[in-house]
Amino acid sequence: MSGKKTEIIANIDRLDRYLDQHELRAVVARSGQNFTYLAGFAYPGTLARLLDLPDSDRGVMVVWPREGEPVLIVNLTAAGLATRDSWVTEQALYEGYVESPYAKLAEVLDGMGLATARVGFEKDYVSARDWELVQQAHPNMTMVDCTRVMDEVRWIKTPGEIERIKRAADLLDDVYLDVFSKLRVGDTERHAHSRVIAECLERGCNWAHGILRADSNHIPYAGESDVVFQAGDLMQTDYVAYLDGYPGHQSRNVIFGEPTAEQMGKYNSVRDIYRATIDRCRPGAVVAEIYDATLAAFKADGWKFESLLIGHGVGAWWHQQEPILRRGSEIVLEEGMVLALEPHIGHWHIQDMIVVRADGPELLSDKFPTDAPLVVA
Repeated sequence: MSGKKTEIIANIDRLDRYLDQHELRAVVARSGQNFTYLAGFAYPGTLARLLDLPDSDRGVMVVWPREGEPVLIVNLTAAGLATRDSWVTEQALYEGYVESPYAKLAEVLDGMGLATARVGFEKDYVSARDWELVQQAHPNMTMVDCTRVMDEVRWIKTPGEIERIKRAADLLDDVYLDVFSKLRVGDTERHAHSRVIAECLERGCNWAHGILRADSNHIPYAGESDVVFQAGDLMQTDYVAYLDGYPGHQSRNVIFGEPTAEQMGKYNSVRDIYRATIDRCRPGAVVAEIYDATLAAFKADGWKFESLLIGHGVGAWWHQQEPILRRGSEIVLEEGMVLALEPHIGHWHIQDMIVVRADGPELLSDKFPTDAPLVVA
């Protein structure tokens, strides 16, 4: 690719192999994870939310051909940041709210000689209306779903991607260590949450989201409230902090006041099961077998496991990507996958990111020790 502004860290060699394998002349990336992955930068704020809306009249796309130069399809508002930050230098501009981004896409595909080609689209992200618009413009084009193709391309990380994820993980752990060490009995969930988000943004994150809650709060993902932390309370956390489009994603436990023997016993049990799960994540391991072994370990320790998953892949834009470590999954782990492992029970929640390596998992989020929960006064 000529004239690129920054080094491409996406796994283009793997993309090329998959395009050849599936006989695709190009893929069109519209979703947040695939656009960010192939464009090489992350939109912030309002433009970020428009990537999350498949029906947006201001949507942006990347057309990535097997041969030739990729093209960004962007509206006038979105063009400036793309010009500054994307490694894709070719742009096709359209007027948001006046022109359809998919009408512009149809023009671009014609100009790239793809009007009669086999082209991949994200069928889980392109609306029926827009799929029909492109197909009517190019009735001889073979439009196929490339969602799984792109999932499998993204799940093997390049060294450049791993470096970004590591920096994001370090940043989030630094925030945790700073914010959590200053918490005290009498603070509220809302205060603690606001400090985590503020510190992430002040230290350079594009955006951050997540939860924390006291164990007296039994409703997860309900938003941080005015619940006050009391002596003896346990705090669960589960945050994601995005740096240059890639996530730091860890979960840590905090105990207010001196931990009881029962609390330490529960933490140690979950910690040991969690670490054993990490150790099973090696090339050739089958996800379903890892999941079943983890459930068996919880049962043997007297726990009732009710979570939907024990971990997941991570990548650009949205932290939770394939492979999802869930019941019945036949996905086989490959070297170079980056996984967030979180086999947790209720508020007992430890989570780290690892790289799958032939000689054993490589821990990326290693700045905040998990041997014991953090204890604050």
